Amino acid sequence: MEKKQKLIQYTSYTSIDELGKDDQWLLNEARSQTSLSYAPYSNYHVAAVARMDSGEIIHGTNQENASFPVGLCAERVLLAAVSSVCPGESIDTLAVSYDNHRDGSDHPVAPCGICRQSLAEFEDRMKHPVRLILSGMKGEVFVFESAKSLLPFAFEGTELR
Repeated sequence: MEKKQKLIQYTSYTSIDELGKDDQWLLNEARSQTSLSYAPYSNYHVAAVARMDSGEIIHGTNQENASFPVGLCAERVLLAAVSSVCPGESIDTLAVSYDNHRDGSDHPVAPCGICRQSLAEFEDRMKHPVRLILSGMKGEVFVFESAKSLLPFAFEGTELR
C-alpha cells in the first residue's frame, strides 16, 4: 500500500479590492448578473461571466424549474452560450458569484460536481485552462489558474476508448 495525495493551489484575496482592474470588473459583472437568474424556489441566485480570449464577454445565470432536476446551473448555461456564440474559442477567465437571498453571500462557493466536470471537459476540448474567480457578493475571493484544479480526478473522454 502507498498513500498518495493531490494538492490544489489557488490564491485567496481578502476582498475584490486586491484583484487587478480587469478581474474586479469581471467579478462585479458576475455579481450584478445574479439579479438576472431565475431562482424562485431556492432563492440562490448564481451568475457566471466569461472573458473570452478575444475579449468578448459572455453571461450565464442559473435557471430553476419546479421539477428540480430540470434546472440548469449558471456555469453550464454559460458554457452552452460560449459554444453557441464563440464556437471553438477559449475562455480566458470565468468569474462566478452568487446571492443567497435566505442567508449571507460573503464567501466563495465552488461549482457543483456536474459543473466541475463540464468545466474540466471544456478545458480539454479547448486545450486551454480556464482561469476561475469565485466569490460571493462580498468578502473573500478565490482565484484558480485552471478550473480542472477543482476536480483532480475528472472522468475524461479517454476512459471511453
